[in-house]
Amino acid sequence: MQHSVNFLELIGGGRIPEVLIGTWIVMGILIVFGFIARASLAAASDPVVPEEGISSRSVAEVFVESFDTFCHDVLETHHYRQWVPFFGSLFVFILAANFFGLIPGMEPPTGDSDLTFGLGTIVFVYFIYQGLSHGAVSFLRNEIVGPVWWLFFLMIPINLADMAFRPFSLGIRLYANMFADHTVLSIFTGLTRLVVPLAFYALGSIVCIIQAIIFVVLAMSYVRLATSHSH
Repeated sequence: MQHSVNFLELIGGGRIPEVLIGTWIVMGILIVFGFIARASLAAASDPVVPEEGISSRSVAEVFVESFDTFCHDVLETHHYRQWVPFFGSLFVFILAANFFGLIPGMEPPTGDSDLTFGLGTIVFVYFIYQGLSHGAVSFLRNEIVGPVWWLFFLMIPINLADMAFRPFSLGIRLYANMFADHTVLSIFTGLTRLVVPLAFYALGSIVCIIQAIIFVVLAMSYVRLATSHSH
């Protein structure tokens, strides 16, 4: 007699892990917001003219313009705009996932190492793809063999270990900081009830923003280095 496979048993011992639920909620919110902003832009009589007041479209436009300038300043390349969608999506997701943990009773998805290592792996794959697409031979020579070809037997293991450590370092940095921030916030908000929790929520908000920026800036630097040999 054949038994059906219970995928929940395979995923999390019979229950859906909290990190998956939090991730789905964050993605759902961002997707819905994106569709609303896109519909508002499509319905505008003149998309070039900014919308008056605060709306989903105006918020999206301010973010896109600000992040475009941010990418230009960090990447310092004339073709930086081809990377804006990827890094913008990465930043928005990490920022929203970080802030999700500030909701009472909720855990930040980025406080789970599985998600942060997954994000680090995505950045690593994108880094490899961009490096190869901008010149596979020069990318492999600079990133793996090294500048001194006759030391290849020494440099290849070192460079491979350095490349493999990058997604791990991105993941562990984000996970450790968000896990520690949420733990501290939970402890102090549980011990106090009035003014003190507001101060820790303010500090937690700053940590959420800074960690999202650090993750994306490091990811940008990796991609910038991977493509610098082609210029």
